[in-house]
Amino acid sequence: QVQLVESGGGLVQAGGSLRLSCAASGRTFSNYAMGWFRQAPGKERESVAAISASGGTKYYADSVNGRFTISRDNAKNTVYLQMNSLKPEDTAVYFCARSSYNTATLAQYRYDYWGQGTQVTVAS
Repeated sequence: QVQLVESGGGLVQAGGSLRLSCAASGRTFSNYAMGWFRQAPGKERESVAAISASGGTKYYADSVNGRFTISRDNAKNTVYLQMNSLKPEDTAVYFCARSSYNTATLAQYRYDYWGQGTQVTVAS
């Protein structure tokens, strides 16, 4: 059983930065791609960023490209999301997830394990 635990959310002013972390249990973390997703109140969950198992390939949603950076440390079983130039529309619960594959993808159906989420609130 894989457990994913997100941390690092909080309240920040527009234009500010936050760094989310997602710690994964298990010894096979480095075999799988990881992703970050978010869900705002009253909206469907959307993909934010994805990273391949090796960390060599990264994908971003158009809405965050150039502002957010996904990274991973396979030695620490942790994936990160650095969020800069935050906007009020970035307010959401952010989830990390583990893919069933080693290649990066923003397709949510490719992810089989999900964390409980961490709240990010950006004040205007």
